[in-house]
Amino acid sequence: MNKEKHRIDPRIVRTRQLLKDALIELLQEMEIDKITVNRIAERATINRVTFYLHYRDIPDMLDKMADDMIKDIQNALNNRQFNSGTEEEKKNLFAMVGLLEHIVEHKKFYKVVLGSKRTPIFTERLLKMLSQTVAYTVENKKETLLSEAVIQKDIAIWYGSSALIGTIVAWVRNDMPYTPQYLAQQFSLLNQLFKY
Repeated sequence: MNKEKHRIDPRIVRTRQLLKDALIELLQEMEIDKITVNRIAERATINRVTFYLHYRDIPDMLDKMADDMIKDIQNALNNRQFNSGTEEEKKNLFAMVGLLEHIVEHKKFYKVVLGSKRTPIFTERLLKMLSQTVAYTVENKKETLLSEAVIQKDIAIWYGSSALIGTIVAWVRNDMPYTPQYLAQQFSLLNQLFKY
């Protein structure tokens, strides 16, 4: 019964996907400030009133899309399978491959939201998520390295998360010239080189 309570009507899912696809297409064609609810509704082949059943306005739509993006990324990271005896570096490598494969799988979406500067909310949300991941690693796994090198935790977190987001965004903007596996291996090698 609990599952039924949280189950979303397929029509709602379909309509939101139409709206999302319409917005992504419009973002490929024009700046965000030129996009209107009418344009999104027309492109999605729905009534303008239907848009307002799902979102207050375009910023609300972007906010909810960014939330969904983070949930999808976290699901992609959590669905990676590793052996129970795998060491931490291999787990991180598998998780990074999962993240990058997810981005490739949804290339059109990420090319628009991360590959352009039109919608910074998505890059900001991804940076926040990566910062939390790096913070966890720094706080729980690298304590001795930080104290030996006299590196402040917050600086290590800024450095690590900025390096990750910067590389992912550059990879997307350059049409993903490397496979997710290769790029994840490069991240792993850089991690060993810089020990952050």
